[in-house]
Amino acid sequence: MPALLLLLIAAACLLTTHLLPRWRGQVRSPGASLLLWQAVSVAAILAGVLLAPVAVLGFVREGRELPDPAAHLPMLLVGIVVSGVLLGRLAVRGHRVGTALRTSRRQHRELIDLLAVDPGVEPPLGVRRWRALGSPPHSLTVLAHPTPTAYCVPGLRSRVVVSDAIGEQLGPVGLQAVLAHEVTHLRQRHDLILEFFTVLHTAVPTALRSDRGLGRGRLLVEILADRGAEQVVGRAPVARAIVLLADAPHPSGAMGGGGAPAVARLERLADTRSYTAQTVIVTAVSAVLVALPLAVTAWALAGR
Repeated sequence: MPALLLLLIAAACLLTTHLLPRWRGQVRSPGASLLLWQAVSVAAILAGVLLAPVAVLGFVREGRELPDPAAHLPMLLVGIVVSGVLLGRLAVRGHRVGTALRTSRRQHRELIDLLAVDPGVEPPLGVRRWRALGSPPHSLTVLAHPTPTAYCVPGLRSRVVVSDAIGEQLGPVGLQAVLAHEVTHLRQRHDLILEFFTVLHTAVPTALRSDRGLGRGRLLVEILADRGAEQVVGRAPVARAIVLLADAPHPSGAMGGGGAPAVARLERLADTRSYTAQTVIVTAVSAVLVALPLAVTAWALAGR
């Protein structure tokens, strides 16, 4: 029975990853929704990893009132090996994704150091105002380019990269909005959230993956960054920046607003209502999801 419950939990979580992107209400509470996505993923992993040992334990206990797992050690080892294979696959995928991202970011940092505007050149007014506020961006780099571009390169030596065209088209306040957006990404470590989603996405067989789920995660972190920028300069400058940079490209391994649905971001920015109740409910559901496979396993170990 416990093994069947774990199987159902894993299947339900997998199904949820395909159904959850259809819920448009996620943008109302982006932080809690990201937590829900992570909870669904963690619950699926726990259920999958614990399924084999619990199933084997249930098999050797059948018909025995007082179970003795030590007497069936070889069978239990089979379950542990199966779970180990699942964990190993996640570890390998995590290592590959992490290595690729770190390499890409290091190479891009070296590239922008070569392309950056001469340090002796006076920075745009928006940059000077930002620094005057006492909140300088993480190693800001300004590129001389006619195309409006803005993104951040996460890591131990994080960078915020903007083109000088942004200051020309958005003005000082608009540039501050862009800088605040990128710094929010870095301060809240949105790169780690997306890296977690990417590892799970690549670890799951192609036929079972949810590409829309990965895209939804990217949208939610952009909304969180928009919120951070709004707290600095207000809604109007952030909205103008979203429109200007809606199609702006950014390199692999970096984080930028280009590519995330601009309409959804603008709608959320314009919505000033509070969704405290939804946030509390979604957070509670997330906690329950993670606890479920652990509770079922504890029940199995209790021999009931």
